[in-house]
Amino acid sequence: MKKLTLFFAVGLLLFLNGLSASTLKQECAMTSRILGHEVKYALYLPDGYTESDRDYPVLYLLHGLGNDYRAWIQQGEVQTVADREIRSGRAAPMIIVMPEAGQSWYVNSYDGKTRYEDMFVRELIPHIEQTCRARTEKTFRAVAGLSMGGYGSLLYAIRYPDLFAACCPMSAAVFTDGELENGGGPFADLFAGLFGPDVTTDHWRRNSVLELVRSMPDDQRGAVRFRIDCGDDDFLYRGNSMLHILMRERNIPHEYRVRDGGHTWTYWRESLPAALAFVSRSFRLS
Repeated sequence: MKKLTLFFAVGLLLFLNGLSASTLKQECAMTSRILGHEVKYALYLPDGYTESDRDYPVLYLLHGLGNDYRAWIQQGEVQTVADREIRSGRAAPMIIVMPEAGQSWYVNSYDGKTRYEDMFVRELIPHIEQTCRARTEKTFRAVAGLSMGGYGSLLYAIRYPDLFAACCPMSAAVFTDGELENGGGPFADLFAGLFGPDVTTDHWRRNSVLELVRSMPDDQRGAVRFRIDCGDDDFLYRGNSMLHILMRERNIPHEYRVRDGGHTWTYWRESLPAALAFVSRSFRLS
């Protein structure tokens, strides 16, 4: 009887230990004066957040084109993955913010009608740091994303090296000049609305990740830790490969990973644990 009781107690303890005590808030919103409407976002709060007074590092996790702020929750299984990686010690306890971006490509449009980038930097980050127990130093802030969100993460990390310690683009929507000169492929109409009728204009160059890397000041090269991840069957392989080559030529420290896979949630779910571990190393270096 004693052995049975002990067995039951151990089993119950293991079961309870495996349960998630994190909090996932799917329907958060912030009123943006810059955009003139509410911006929805989802919020992951790690185990222990509600019981402690601790301030936590923050990862901004950006969605792709055709998705919304709930994509990382549903298709990406972010709560399950983050809980597991934090519990194992491979990732640091962190707040994860997943904002709605529509089809904005995370930029300010050429005509000034949509200023998503300004909203993100001037409103969203301060809002999160005012409403959550978030660390406000650069060393405790990171950005990551997939596809369109991978592009957005690169744009923000390169443009604002004083804001982010680490950047993890996954299957980033980085396009070469040659691809854009051919009309931008399936994104031609969208790009025309964001960057102007001719997507090789100055506005595009100001928002081109490859151009920003080419012109990056020497004293900025080590300001942000980068981890670039793209599948060998991904249609965005060319831009990601070129980004890696340019960073090598400019001696910009980064990690470049290519695995078997395409532009799929299967690939990104497998990428997320490595991204969480990578940004955690930045948080722990401080």
